Formats: sequence, C-alpha cells, structure tokens
Amino acid sequence: MNAADFDPTAVHHLPAPAKINLFLHIVGRRPDGYHLLQTAFRMLDWGDEITLRRRDDGEIHRLTDVPGVPADADLVVRAARALQAACGSPFGVDIGVRKRIPMGGGLGGGSSDAATVLIGLNRIWGGGLSRAALQAIGLKLGADVPFFIFGEAAFAEGVGEDLQALTVPPAWYVLVAPPVSVPTAEIFSAKELTRDTEPLIMRGFAAHTTRNDMQPTVCGRFPEVAEALAWLSQFGAARMSGSGACIFASFDSKEVADQVAGKAPQGWKVWAAAGLDRHPLKDWVV
Repeated sequence: MNAADFDPTAVHHLPAPAKINLFLHIVGRRPDGYHLLQTAFRMLDWGDEITLRRRDDGEIHRLTDVPGVPADADLVVRAARALQAACGSPFGVDIGVRKRIPMGGGLGGGSSDAATVLIGLNRIWGGGLSRAALQAIGLKLGADVPFFIFGEAAFAEGVGEDLQALTVPPAWYVLVAPPVSVPTAEIFSAKELTRDTEPLIMRGFAAHTTRNDMQPTVCGRFPEVAEALAWLSQFGAARMSGSGACIFASFDSKEVADQVAGKAPQGWKVWAAAGLDRHPLKDWVV
C-alpha cells in the first residue's frame, strides 16, 4: 500500500503470524535469573488477525473477550498503551483479536499480536517510531515480540532479543496442538531443565545437532505433549516449539504435509502451514 493510499481512519485487518523455534538451546543464566538462549525463529503463513480502528478520544478498548485474560493484562492492550505513552499520541484504538494460535502453545501468539498492534498503530497514529524503537518497547512486553517486529527468519541470542537474519529453505510444517497449555515460567524454573548447552556459532549451526532443551522437561510433566511428539515422529523429525505445548515437523511440500495431517487421530488439533520468510507488515516500519 502506498503512503498516499493509506487511510488512518479506516478499519484495518492485520495479520499476526505464528512462529516456530527450529531449535532452542539454553546456554546459561543471567544474575537476574533470566535464561540465556540460542534459537532460530521462523514465522508461519498462518496465525491470528488483529483489527484496529482509530479512536479520536484517546481511549484504548479491547473488543474481544479472551477467557482468563482481563483486558488490562492482555498484551494487545498493554502494547497499545506503551506505544501511546512512547509517542505521545492523542489517539486511541478499538482492538479486535481473531484467535487461531493456541495459548500456551509455544507459537508466539500473544507476542505476535502485540507486535502487530505496535506496528499497526505506529502507522495508524503516525507515531513515526523506528523499527529499533518499536523493538525496545516490545522487549518490555515479551522476549519474542522484537522478533516479530524484526520481521524475518532469525537466529536469536540473549533472552531472544539479539537477532540476525537467517535464510531458511522453503518448507511446509505439520503442527499438533495438544489439549494442554504449558506455563512457560514453570518450565524455566524446573530443576531438571538443561541450562548449560554449549553455544553455537550462527553460520555453522545447520551442521550441528540441535534440539529443544525444554522438550524433555515438558514431555515429562505433560504426557499429552509426549504423545503428540511420538505420533508426529512416525512421519518426520518432530520437535516441540518454544516452551510447548505444540509439536511440529517439516515437509517438502503442501501435498505431503496435508497427507500427514489427514492421518491424525480423531479429535486432535492438527494442521499444515507454510513457512513465511517476511512478515506481511515488514514494510510498515523502517
């Protein structure tokens, strides 16, 4: 969309893509307790949808109820308020969220929603903040938010905010969402969690054997995740994304991915999605 064609008063329906962690290593811990990670993020051409309508009274309203998440605690509301404070905007917004990404699934749903709100409102409100400034706001909301604002596949370090662009071959993924929500904080605090994986060098990581260091802990505590992992492992190299609970495996084509997804046990939530190289809103911010 050309700048001349952009209408800030219109209702904007914006994508918030899911992500997967191609691997996730915990390489240490900071004095403040935060875990130091190495991971490779990839977006999926599938996710939530955020609806934004500018208000002229400065009020920020969430139009969609989320079970168990009060509006004031919702990352989309917190993102809007943080941006409003950062750029001094007199405007407000009505925010709608169409949820597809399962909560507690390790697919970055809340973080992606927040990133889309930051990117979208920065343009709708005319905030004029740079990508780096939006990433700094996003990091205060969640460690994965800066990745979505970065807007392309990335090798990430630190707590997940130190990002370098990464080229990933085209792929289709089959995803399984077990009927559990994994509390990230519980897994990070688990005594049995591996925290001393040897760091990798980005340019050579593809030649190394990688894993998700959180996977054994989650599978040990949530048998539904272990069951999903065992089922999908029949068809490919399956792995947990993030802190779980979702499991994914990579395939070369949509046809094969659809075939595998079609073999899922009745009642399971299983679907196929393509990898996404660039965030659809990448060019909304510089």
